[in-house]
Amino acid sequence: MVGPKTLVPADMAQMGVRVCNTLEEGIKGADVIIMLRLQNERMSGALLPSSQEFFKSFGLTNEKLQLAKPDAIVMHPGPINRGVEIDSAVVDGAQSVILPQVTFGIAVRMAVMGIVAGNEA
Repeated sequence: MVGPKTLVPADMAQMGVRVCNTLEEGIKGADVIIMLRLQNERMSGALLPSSQEFFKSFGLTNEKLQLAKPDAIVMHPGPINRGVEIDSAVVDGAQSVILPQVTFGIAVRMAVMGIVAGNEA
């Protein structure tokens, strides 16, 4: 797990999760990189200085992606804040599986909701 100390729960390491202080450290040699959306409500107050500062430190760019394995894939559940948590070039790049991930995620959620509602999917 990688993120600013203000957003990473303090007990993550105690639960056996490897917590990294920099994105570079966290994605070095990675097979899969899963980015998450930075919620706008986290941007106000003292949790983060600005979206630009967050992107500078924790945003995934093509340059940072080079630290992962050459065949690593990039995932993101959407919606994406381009230029905040991930650069557009990475979103639209060859290693991105974001569009299929979002598409299949919708189908899976619809099937689960159908089962829960009593309709056989």
